[in-house]
Amino acid sequence: MSKASERAYAEIRGLILSGDAPPGSSLTEEALADICGVSRTPVREALRRLEAELYVVRSDSQRLYVADWNSEDLAEMFTLRAMLEAHAAARAASRITPQAIDALRACNARIAAAIAGAEADVASFLAENRLFHEITIAAADSPRLATILAALVEQPVVRRTASRYNRTELARSAHEHAELIQAFAARDVEWARAVMTGHIRRAFHAFSAAAPVK
Repeated sequence: MSKASERAYAEIRGLILSGDAPPGSSLTEEALADICGVSRTPVREALRRLEAELYVVRSDSQRLYVADWNSEDLAEMFTLRAMLEAHAAARAASRITPQAIDALRACNARIAAAIAGAEADVASFLAENRLFHEITIAAADSPRLATILAALVEQPVVRRTASRYNRTELARSAHEHAELIQAFAARDVEWARAVMTGHIRRAFHAFSAAAPVK
């Protein structure tokens, strides 16, 4: 992709992930070109990439929308995440460095701080939660796995799930991260796999309970 297309891609993707372009909202090349400060050609290229990554969907009339999902879509998405991230955690347990474990501990401490105030800092929670999973995936040392997971982990559903957690659920997430760190420190592959599987499955049920979809 050209630099202009990359710029448009990053800008549009950011709008989707931030929620400024919510699920189901219409996308037009003209409006996006104005927002991104580029011509329609790079916007068109960026939208094709986003469509391939399932951030954007096209209707029968060829209109583009921010992807939204039904219950079957969401169930499959979380099932795939659970399988792949559990595999990543298992690989990481046998490969992770002490420095990466320290980075995970520091990251989870920041997560705990983000949810300790009178009102949870969900934005900070999301940023640190993403970093925690990125460190874990990097520790798995599998470029192929990282590439496959990138689209799933960064789908807007991750943000939407976290934003619907109550304080107890946010604290539970931090607790599960702490247990995962313990599994990594113990070099226990199956423990790490089990913790990550439960972590992702709980996220799915929290989402389903907070925001039932058809």
